[in-house]
Amino acid sequence: MVTNALRSLWAEPRAADVPGRLPRDAVLLGAVVLTALLEGVLRDDVAWRPVATAVTVGLAPVLLWRRTRPLACVVVAFGTTTVLGLASLLGGVPSVGLDTMVYLLVLVHALVRWGSGREIVIGLAVVLVAAATSTVADDTGAAEVLGGFALLVAVAAGGAAFRYRAESWRRAADQIRSQERVGLARELHDMVAHHVSAIAVQAQAGRATAGQRPEAALEALSVIEGEASRTLTEMRAMVRVLRDAEPAEYAPQPGVADVVSLARRGPVPVVDVELPDDLPVLPLQVDAAVYRLAQEALTNALRHARGATRVEIRVVEGGGRLRLRVTDDGQVDPARPASPGFGLLGMTERVQLLGGTLRAGPVPEGGWAVDAELPTEVRR
Repeated sequence: MVTNALRSLWAEPRAADVPGRLPRDAVLLGAVVLTALLEGVLRDDVAWRPVATAVTVGLAPVLLWRRTRPLACVVVAFGTTTVLGLASLLGGVPSVGLDTMVYLLVLVHALVRWGSGREIVIGLAVVLVAAATSTVADDTGAAEVLGGFALLVAVAAGGAAFRYRAESWRRAADQIRSQERVGLARELHDMVAHHVSAIAVQAQAGRATAGQRPEAALEALSVIEGEASRTLTEMRAMVRVLRDAEPAEYAPQPGVADVVSLARRGPVPVVDVELPDDLPVLPLQVDAAVYRLAQEALTNALRHARGATRVEIRVVEGGGRLRLRVTDDGQVDPARPASPGFGLLGMTERVQLLGGTLRAGPVPEGGWAVDAELPTEVRR
């Protein structure tokens, strides 16, 4: 298990969206330099005062690259402290350095927060070597060693916590964007496909009757004009919603009561709609979903049911469930793909999001049936 964890850490990529140099970095650098200079001048017990002050001030600029070059900053900074520790050990002088050098812990935080797995492993190894060298050189007691180690672990854990939180937020945002894209694709398909299918059917009918019955061709052109106008209206409404600079004009969502008007616009000769007389007030999501399901089922009948002369739409409510059944009497198109298309996929997603079920397929007596069952109450 430990080996797997190390392998996973080693393969960890760098954090996403690493920011560059920020204004607060200059403030931090200025504060560190000023503090180091003051400590180097005012503190009495500083060994090798010019060297310690120069090193502390000279290492401060690495803070500016701690996000973009975390490993390099750690190697430079803690490698220098290791050299100082060895020099003090050989020279017999304890603790060559200023207390201000505690700012190097910021580099440890940045290493874990922004670095890749390999950079984290290598960088922490460099930090531990530097800490061990300093401990030996200063002859530090056990309590101080434990305290320093605990502080180092806390700083690294803080970097890991910030990294994990940012990654969680990024994944959640990606998931939300993905769901929004799927929802927009579903809405676009449901709104446009029905009108385009009706336009195609009417165009075919008009072309077939133009020679013998010019009046029928004119009627078909009138239907095509109406469907095209509705398509443009709905497309413009969606574009207004997607464009931040444009004010969105929200129209009431169609629902179960609008299925009758939807059926009247269909080019199938007979569309029989049966709705319950005492239908209770439905949640907006369920009400709109029933309309979209009926719309897509009617569209599929127009596109795939050959010779369909009748479509039946039935809505039944009872036991806290709403049932929608759409059937046609056409012949199933043998060229119809076996895998579900975007329309059936969108219907399935709508039903599943509301906690319902959907079945669609040919029926033994001929034709095609779509059966959907939705709860009349949506859990929040």
